[in-house]
Amino acid sequence: MSTTHHEPQLALSGTTSGPVVDAPGAAAARPLRAWQHAALEQYFDPAAGEREDFLVTATPGAGKTTFALALARRLLDSRRVDRVVVVAPTDHLRTQWAEAAHRAGIELDPTMTNAVGPVRADVRGYVTTYAQVAGHPMLHRARATAKKSLVIMDEIHHAGDGLSWGDAVSEAFGDARRRLSLTGTPFRTKADERIPFVSYVEDDSPESEGGLRSAADYTYGYKEALADGVVRPVVFAAYTGTSRWRNSAGEVVAASLTDASTKAVESLAWKTALDPRGDWVPHVIAAMDERLNHLREHGMHDAAGLVLASDQDDARAYAKIVQRVTGEKPALILSDDPKASQRISEFAESDQRFVVCVRMISEGVDVPRAACLAWMTSYRTPLFFAQAVGRVVRSRRRGESATVFLPAVRPLLALAAEMESDRNHVIPPPASVSSEEVDEGGLDLLPPPEREAGGPKEYEALEAQAEFAHVLHGGRAVTGALEPVQVSAEEEDYLGLPGLLSPEQTATLLAQRDAEIRKRAASPRPVGEEDAPVPAPQAEQAEEATWHTAALLRKEIHGLVGRIAAGRQLPHATVYAKVRTAVPGPPSASAPVEVLRRRRDHLLSLL
Repeated sequence: MSTTHHEPQLALSGTTSGPVVDAPGAAAARPLRAWQHAALEQYFDPAAGEREDFLVTATPGAGKTTFALALARRLLDSRRVDRVVVVAPTDHLRTQWAEAAHRAGIELDPTMTNAVGPVRADVRGYVTTYAQVAGHPMLHRARATAKKSLVIMDEIHHAGDGLSWGDAVSEAFGDARRRLSLTGTPFRTKADERIPFVSYVEDDSPESEGGLRSAADYTYGYKEALADGVVRPVVFAAYTGTSRWRNSAGEVVAASLTDASTKAVESLAWKTALDPRGDWVPHVIAAMDERLNHLREHGMHDAAGLVLASDQDDARAYAKIVQRVTGEKPALILSDDPKASQRISEFAESDQRFVVCVRMISEGVDVPRAACLAWMTSYRTPLFFAQAVGRVVRSRRRGESATVFLPAVRPLLALAAEMESDRNHVIPPPASVSSEEVDEGGLDLLPPPEREAGGPKEYEALEAQAEFAHVLHGGRAVTGALEPVQVSAEEEDYLGLPGLLSPEQTATLLAQRDAEIRKRAASPRPVGEEDAPVPAPQAEQAEEATWHTAALLRKEIHGLVGRIAAGRQLPHATVYAKVRTAVPGPPSASAPVEVLRRRRDHLLSLL
């Protein structure tokens, strides 16, 4: 192995036939963290030989993208690979990857479609999605084998979302020179549904039922990231309440989220609580608004909250509730919105306080100022829980914390308790914490709720009330003290910073505020157009990424062709053919920036 030999960086040649050009400024990329250095050393360990596959499991917010691009940079510089292909779960993450790669000095094109054949000559590679790979695996195979390629598969567990996706990934990248797989948390699969390029071991956990668990080549968990200050500590604030609904027999059923008698009843109580027509959702949103106000007043001036909904109808309803309760219009991001990626970027750069979404901000999306999460969804898998909570744990500076507001139902409390257990190994409880055990009967692990025999099949939500239940600490449900705990104003400023207040003090403070929050939720604030926040302008990049410049040029060329075609009464195809004759080169979809500029200038001369 040799990691010290580096070829000189190629300079911009200004021609279309020369070598690929990387963006300047690679040296300005963010410095690597200790775990990223360690993972690189393990990858390049001489004893391991030349690696074809490498799986990294790193907790959300730890910096998997930075690690992957640092690895790609070293492989490119040492000429071990000549091309980088990134496969991401969503279109928004394609843009995010391309922008991060640009900052690292690697030009990747996130705009390529399956209708375009070759990769443009002035980029190092491209970013695609698992869905695109499944749509035309042989095309991606040709691209990945035309040059020595490193294929980075982000959130590799998505290759198991359907058998066709896994087969397509295997077919497309089975012969690539190197493959790097990334995931935010260890994942499990059935014995007959293995994800390509991933090694497995037998899973002996109680819930596995004889399945398999992914075996990473390098693992960096939440506990390690918290100790390093890479992620924020999380406080889980659980809210219970009584839900009432009418079953298929016309009977009115009432149940508490915390004390549901069966899984079926718990599921219906949970579903009723999340109904936007009840009082549970406004109450929790008011509590999160209170927390955001506190954070903004004490050092985190741009703190933001994410409201995670189960579907688009609920998301729209929750957005109206946020506006009614807080007096501010939230950002609303839906998966079918063609401008969803743009809206995420605008929210990340703005000072807006709330965003309501379905799954658009649940995985991989980087909004570092997000510090609160309202779990108003029925999703309950460990993988999704870790990914969603990961949106609010990314640390920018020491002293920040994250708060997750969630229904006090056993499946979610069990998932939260696992993260709390890791946190408790890193941040010991303060001296004032009592050693008495708290009843843990409501925190046992549960499989996803299933319909029980004879249970209600249909129901009508009637109402739901919310009430603060407890905070989680090291797997314990800690409620507020019966007698008020004396907490100074200075100590109250630290609410939510684990280790500074005891869990009993934190729980008591939240419980004492709960009555006031209930009044706020029941008394809507007037909202006017002037209350809607104006997003702050996005900071301009020092230099435009090549792929973005190419996209703008293609759009400009298309408009010029339309004007010329209309003025001379020619078909668009004829004008395009004449342009390619005058300025030879590949079709516009795969033409380098320099060719596109010359074609744009040629068209301008014809006007």
